Amino acid sequence: MNLKTTVLGQTYQFRDVKEVFAKANEDKSGDQLAGIAAADSRERVAAKQVLADMTLADIRNNPLLPAEEDEVSRVIEEGINEKIYSQIKNWSVAELREYLLSHQAGDSEIKRISRGLSSEMIAATAKLMSNLDLITAAAKIRNVSHCNTAIGQAGVLASRVQPNHPSDNVQGIKASLYEGLSYGIGDAVIGINPVIDTADSVKDILMMTKEVMDKWDIPTQNCVLAHVSTQMRAIRQGAPADLIFQSLAGSEKGNKAFGIDVALLNEADELMRKEGTSTGPNFWYFETGQGSELSSEAHFGIDQLTMEARCYGLARKYQPFIVNTVVGFIGPEYLYDSRQVIRAGLEDHFMGKLHGLPMGCDVCYTNHMKVDQNDMDNLGILLSAAGVNFVIGVAMADDVMLNYQSTSFHDIAAFREVLGLRPAPAFEKWLEKMGIMENGKLTAIAGDPTIFM
Repeated sequence: MNLKTTVLGQTYQFRDVKEVFAKANEDKSGDQLAGIAAADSRERVAAKQVLADMTLADIRNNPLLPAEEDEVSRVIEEGINEKIYSQIKNWSVAELREYLLSHQAGDSEIKRISRGLSSEMIAATAKLMSNLDLITAAAKIRNVSHCNTAIGQAGVLASRVQPNHPSDNVQGIKASLYEGLSYGIGDAVIGINPVIDTADSVKDILMMTKEVMDKWDIPTQNCVLAHVSTQMRAIRQGAPADLIFQSLAGSEKGNKAFGIDVALLNEADELMRKEGTSTGPNFWYFETGQGSELSSEAHFGIDQLTMEARCYGLARKYQPFIVNTVVGFIGPEYLYDSRQVIRAGLEDHFMGKLHGLPMGCDVCYTNHMKVDQNDMDNLGILLSAAGVNFVIGVAMADDVMLNYQSTSFHDIAAFREVLGLRPAPAFEKWLEKMGIMENGKLTAIAGDPTIFM
């Protein structure tokens, strides 16, 4: 395996595959903070040249984090279809990229070869792609999932309604929920981030959301995004949970910082199959975000894009209903400005889709980043064009509990209208029954939550 190349008369010799991966990554403040980023654009180009010529077998045979040292690596290894891998293992990363972008590679062809790819192979491909490449390849892939209802179909842009409240006041949550529903938002999930991480609080919120769903016959699913162990206690106490949630990291050490491991996820998976209230077969909601492993000193010198891809390799094991990257939530230490946030959102969406995941994105930023709402409009419309399964809807794009900026209810309505996209089919029928939507367009009463009072 060649780890050396010459660019404009200067020779670059890389130590190992891990260094090539890190320096081939597009500019990210997190990689700079970790001390592993390319020194300049010329070194980045050199690393990309070396990476482009690597074969998929080279990547698998030189693991960045060996399976004997990390359970996430073991999950990724165990998930590879060996027959398919054997047919493509001698492809270079450049050849894989060319295939994904070729006219002969459609949804079914890409899904087939994806079963023979590791997360690191997928990450390597993303590093060689332009933003338009990431959009073009992701748009070919439709990963449909089903909980109570199905999302991910061609022409569908689903949404999570996120009616968070700074004190978990159930009536306050309900008021925000009704506003979101009135804009046609909530077909992916009614998902609340709780302030109070107790089983009783989680149960109260789940019961309220289920009562609203039953009263208005809403075809969707509910979830409270507490720690998985808290949700498990609430479910065992009779809480009506359609989905179970957890944030993931790309290493065993990173997941321990989240208070989880594969054994706990397996236990939660079994509990949902026995006591969850949804139809299934997809019961999980996972969230990720570039940089979380650096925060917990659990990245092992691996760049943040590749660690993010490994999150998707772990998520794939559980066949989730939805996964989303909370792309700009962690802050400028990891993604400094709009250019980096937009790039990361497109990378994450592509990598999740190529893993076979029903991939969404929280198009968001924190107030100390060099980003504004226009940048989020740009990323939102790009992801919608790329076929993102769902995005997040927050009242006025301003989350009053988590104190960050996302996309508003009416932003998502605009994405749909501009690109000719629709809500999930069952949810659209409900919107028509309620008079909120007609012929794929919002009606005059849309945005008026008093229709639920």
